[in-house]
Amino acid sequence: MKPSFRPARGRSYIAFYKPFEVLCQFSEEKESGEEKKTTLAAFDFPASVYPVGRLDYDSEGLLLLSDDGRMTRELFEGREHPRTYLVQVERVPEAAQLLQLEKGVLLQGVKTRPAKVKLLTDEPQIEERCKPIRFRKSVPTAWLELTLWEGKNRQVRRMTAHVGHPTLRLLRVSIGQLRLSDLGLKCGQWRSLSPEEVLKIFA
Repeated sequence: MKPSFRPARGRSYIAFYKPFEVLCQFSEEKESGEEKKTTLAAFDFPASVYPVGRLDYDSEGLLLLSDDGRMTRELFEGREHPRTYLVQVERVPEAAQLLQLEKGVLLQGVKTRPAKVKLLTDEPQIEERCKPIRFRKSVPTAWLELTLWEGKNRQVRRMTAHVGHPTLRLLRVSIGQLRLSDLGLKCGQWRSLSPEEVLKIFA
């Protein structure tokens, strides 16, 4: 199938390795007395771009930014595009819990779409988080590779909590066929994407 999206000449398409505790917006809406939070404004992006989709404040990984509104429409209003996450959870899920995640779980009365889930046997080779995760030494943890074709609010965390395995760390590692590991980025870095790399998002 041919890609449904073609990058436009003169437009910006950026991949960003979003760190933990960064808001996916350029301005902060802070209540009086609240601690100041880091926003995208701290990373010197071109003035014209905005985030395409989002990652939660306490999640990390691949975030796209662009000044091409067609990209947002294609990713979220067009055909479905997979997004893959590495998820560290409390305790080791059994086959029954993994099957629940694959088939879909009820979140506020709405069933999530089928997902692809893999229990990793080895800890993934990723950067240490700037703030260590909070975990109980007496409780083991496990890593999942989870691919979704939708993006409800805090969906991954809600799904793993639903099956009894709260999320401790969440890292988005790919959108479509564009993989964070192929981009040569360290946490907090960004770079422009080539037209070929943009096409991988929609492949």
